[in-house]
Amino acid sequence: MFEAIYQQPVIQGEEPPFQLPAWIATAPFEEYLGMQILEATNGRAVLTMPFVAALCQGKGLMHGGAVVALADTALAMAIKSLLPEGTDFVTMNMGLEFHAPIRWGTVRAEAKVTGQDDRDLEGVTEVLTEEGVKAATFKARFRIRRTR
Repeated sequence: MFEAIYQQPVIQGEEPPFQLPAWIATAPFEEYLGMQILEATNGRAVLTMPFVAALCQGKGLMHGGAVVALADTALAMAIKSLLPEGTDFVTMNMGLEFHAPIRWGTVRAEAKVTGQDDRDLEGVTEVLTEEGVKAATFKARFRIRRTR
């Protein structure tokens, strides 16, 4: 969907060169990585991402940055499923603990919102290998932008 704009510069003071087709949808970065949203409802989300060579680190395992990108996006979709459409929010802090390497296949991220306090939402994402092995646990805190 967004391939035509992948290399287009983002310019200060201008609108982004794309619009999401829906409130819960992949953005250009997520599409570029091959992420797919399988579900996002009631504070939970499930996403997948294929492990392709472009996502390898030097030893052939999935790069940690790719794992974080999938986990963070899954949790963002879980949060979107709870918020009114158009609500602005950002990741404030995050952490990832690895349990097993990702060597091949389609990776699955299962995210859930675990708490909300005023403008802050917290959640956890479990990242699973195609074989169902828990590869990583991601925890993060997001903040909703103040209304003006």
